[in-house]
Amino acid sequence: MDLSKINQQVFKKFSEVSGSTPSSQAMPGGKVLLIYRGAGKTPDGKTINRSVRVVVSADGKIEKMSTSR
Repeated sequence: MDLSKINQQVFKKFSEVSGSTPSSQAMPGGKVLLIYRGAGKTPDGKTINRSVRVVVSADGKIEKMSTSR
């Protein structure tokens, strides 16, 4: 798994988590769950926390990306 390539794709799509280091969890079937955490600002100045969950296959390809606020 090439973490730098995965990071580039995640940071390109979700700039709020750019520069964060993901936490990882093993999943069945050799998959890995990466969780990125960051924060963004609303137009009125409030902070919104964002989590991005990325499921990566055993061969290093992104299978699924989801986000929550």
